[in-house]
Amino acid sequence: MNTRTPHILIVDDDREIRRLVARFLAENGLRVTAAADGPEADAALAAGRFDLVVLDLMLPGEDGISIARRLRRDGDLPILMLTARGTETDRIVGLEIGADDYLTKPFSPRELLARIRAVLRRTGERAAEAPKAPVFRFAGWAVDVQRRELRRPDGALVPTTDAEFDLLAAFVERPQRVLSREQLLDLARGRQAQLFDRSIDVAVMRLRRKIEPDPTRPEIIRTVRNGGYMFALDVEAAT
Repeated sequence: MNTRTPHILIVDDDREIRRLVARFLAENGLRVTAAADGPEADAALAAGRFDLVVLDLMLPGEDGISIARRLRRDGDLPILMLTARGTETDRIVGLEIGADDYLTKPFSPRELLARIRAVLRRTGERAAEAPKAPVFRFAGWAVDVQRRELRRPDGALVPTTDAEFDLLAAFVERPQRVLSREQLLDLARGRQAQLFDRSIDVAVMRLRRKIEPDPTRPEIIRTVRNGGYMFALDVEAAT
């Protein structure tokens, strides 16, 4: 059973709203990270794993509609739009671009909490109805995509960061294929994470330390000159 505390990203340029909402949600059992604008939100999304984003429509620089479009284009992270605009047109636009719910300022923190819980419940039910993600096996190792676990041949759990696991999942889902750094960025993290090619090299190096018999002479994740990387072993997928 998954008992992980839901992690919520609050994106709002009003410092007082960020402070009050973050405190209230934390007091009610949620993990919260706050961002004031698009770049701060992108940095947070690149660094952590989130279950829902509360996104203000009116932001300095890139507005909430544009950010929501990017989030929906690159993934299925639930979005709750939060805005001072209350017209029917604004609500329709927010929902049409893929927002899961819409709340107008001023709002009650209790109502926000209730709406967050409702969205998490709905998305959780959809996930439960989806086919079970497979477990990928190679050379005795097991990668459980649903549980996000990596286990050694002796069954011991190997800790991984989100970035390391996402990269490993991209490899085992496409074994014996040359993947460029750009492809790996797309597959492992999504374009909303403003990473650079070098970050892939660092993540590969860390993965090799965990799964290669000799990380200095890698046999599992091979470097392909002028190409990128290739997961060189046979991989078996089972539900």
